[in-house]
Amino acid sequence: MAFDIEMIKAVYANVVERVDEARKITGKPLTLAEKILYAHLWEGKPTKAFERGKDYVDFAPDRIACQDATAQMALLQFMQAGKSQVAVPTTVHCDHLIQAKVGATQDLQSALNTSNEVFNFLESVSNKYGIGFWKPGAGIIHQVVLENYAFPGGMMIGTDSHTVNAGGLGMVAIGVGGADAVDVMAGMAWELKFPKLIGVKLTGKLNGWTAPKDVILKVADILTVKGGTGAIVEYFGEGAESMSCTGKGTICNMGAEIGATTSTFGYDVSMERYLRATDRSDVADAANGVKEYLTGDAEVYANPEQYFDQVIEINLSELSPLLNGPFTPDLSTKVGTAMTEKATKNDWPLKVEWGLIGSCTNSSYEDLSRAASIAQQAIDKGLKTKAEFGINPGSEKVRYTADRDGILGVFEQLDAKIFTNACGPCIGQWARYSDPSNAPKNSIIHSFNRNFAKRADGNPNTHAFVASPEMVAAITIAGRLDFNPMTDYLINENGEKVKLDEPTGWELPPKGFEVKDDGYLAPEKDGSGVTIKVATDSERLQLLEPFTPLGTDITGAKLLIKAFGKCTTDHISMAGPWLRYRGHLDNISNNCLIGAVNAYNMKTNFVKSQLTGEYDAVPKTQRAYKAAGIKTIVVGDHNYGEGSSREHAAMEPRHLGVAAVLVKSFARIHETNLKKQGMLGLTFANEADYDLIQEDDTFNFLDLNQFAPGKPLTIEVVHADGTKDSIIANHTYNQGQIEWYKEGSALNLIKKENAA
Repeated sequence: MAFDIEMIKAVYANVVERVDEARKITGKPLTLAEKILYAHLWEGKPTKAFERGKDYVDFAPDRIACQDATAQMALLQFMQAGKSQVAVPTTVHCDHLIQAKVGATQDLQSALNTSNEVFNFLESVSNKYGIGFWKPGAGIIHQVVLENYAFPGGMMIGTDSHTVNAGGLGMVAIGVGGADAVDVMAGMAWELKFPKLIGVKLTGKLNGWTAPKDVILKVADILTVKGGTGAIVEYFGEGAESMSCTGKGTICNMGAEIGATTSTFGYDVSMERYLRATDRSDVADAANGVKEYLTGDAEVYANPEQYFDQVIEINLSELSPLLNGPFTPDLSTKVGTAMTEKATKNDWPLKVEWGLIGSCTNSSYEDLSRAASIAQQAIDKGLKTKAEFGINPGSEKVRYTADRDGILGVFEQLDAKIFTNACGPCIGQWARYSDPSNAPKNSIIHSFNRNFAKRADGNPNTHAFVASPEMVAAITIAGRLDFNPMTDYLINENGEKVKLDEPTGWELPPKGFEVKDDGYLAPEKDGSGVTIKVATDSERLQLLEPFTPLGTDITGAKLLIKAFGKCTTDHISMAGPWLRYRGHLDNISNNCLIGAVNAYNMKTNFVKSQLTGEYDAVPKTQRAYKAAGIKTIVVGDHNYGEGSSREHAAMEPRHLGVAAVLVKSFARIHETNLKKQGMLGLTFANEADYDLIQEDDTFNFLDLNQFAPGKPLTIEVVHADGTKDSIIANHTYNQGQIEWYKEGSALNLIKKENAA
């Protein structure tokens, strides 16, 4: 039986009336995304039509999921909200703090030894506040959610950008910062600008070496890393219906890499099969009762140009396997000669040193079985892998079942390392080098979602390429980036030319899923007696102090850094070894913006202090400004804050005394995170004004006392020679968000309202 089945039935009990009313109000057929949004309004039954990309709307999500790295700060904030229980079903999943190094058993024990303080904290907080807890080793959050919690037509939020994975089971699932999650945990509405809609019509059927991963690699190529910003991507058509549920999850998962709010598919028979295979026939039965409300209306899919803001069509029968990268997930290349040409032109290493399969994107039973079919061919045809091989199963259920069915044994025959059911290399938790910063130039291939510089192994010289699990397996065996398994031959141990056949696999395990201990701990019904202890001298955990409001008189602010080019959340708050400090705001703030490139010297973590005239590390320079009582601003380029949902990228600058972030454009989650922490997240009205900012500038906010929705702010920029420029800064704050700013943070406002 499913978790929270009564909650799911309650959602379905309301969906018919609410969707029918939304059709009347809007006067048109509805997409699936619109049905889910209108069915989850905070006010209940719809009373007005919302304008896409403009109206801020309050929603009532059905559930929340948190991973251990982000859960620490989220729960530290929730502890300040004055509530005894979470208001909606919530889970915590321990998957980020496990480093891949030797293999599953030893790596898991090492994580327990080094992070036990954090795991105990998360378990105790979960137990106290009615939160489901998934132990270290239980699996990667998004695979576990797909197996246990996702349901067609539902809405969930999660403190990880790849929460969107649950769209594979027909949800609107959205990655948010922890402060957003705290709002919903505390029983408040969750606010989102009503998204625009991008429709992707899939025709034909995947065949041969082409996989669901290639669909999203192609979409990323078309839309780029910011093309989905502010939009929900909805997939439909015969091609969508022909894919497995976990294949749909893969596509939705990597939608985070195009900046999409989320992605989703309509309920169909593949979702029903998956629900029944994962012991949720009760959910499938309930969904079947309202199934026409769990997909887009037929008129929408017949004439998509009339109902979506943008429509893309992809013929799956003509789609080729792709490799995306390096250093960005939207740079797409067809396998084979196209890669030879591009790699040679750009001096990318063609030799592949590692192939990695797993992550929340591609770690299902189906993914492992298809990759194992290639590995088995290598064994049968006398081939050995030319690159090293690593496997991360998605969950203990997947791992146990794959082990039972001999799949993991096939990989082990090729000397693959089976890592823990955890994120591992995908998020930088990979002990590949003792000194990553001085590691050599090389190429790796993986089935993950992100491939920013330093992302997997901390080495800025690692060229990471994203591909399907079966293509990763083939290229790992060949050891060359430009290997094309559809046309190229390999030489086996006997000197014979052999060719790999097309991959095969199982959508679901033929003998069903099986697991001995799935790693779940249910909370106590009454957690009032549970004590949460945080040592005052802990390096890992620190109780929070409320932020002081920045006020409306910001003058004499100094420039901390003008970031050049791509500045992701990895640049603002690195992962990897810094994950150990995710629950200690002051300690983790020592990584604040250390990966951002200073536009004035093109170096990282090396900025000029206007107090001393000397250059030093960003956090050290900023701490000196804070000690002197001087506010600062950060200036950035396009899509600032792209990538992970980590709110630390907003909390760290806020904690250190940064008042405003002024950029050409924001990634959605990061902009919201800045607002939640009571900061100013602003954009240049004229992008060319970015070039006016000089290294020794001082900033005066002239009309912040008139801060209002839709009203730009005027900033006087005073240069070192005494000359001045006036810059107009746009913002997207509504009145409620301005109240967050006035109170110092959204959490401060929640506490104030709960105390009233």
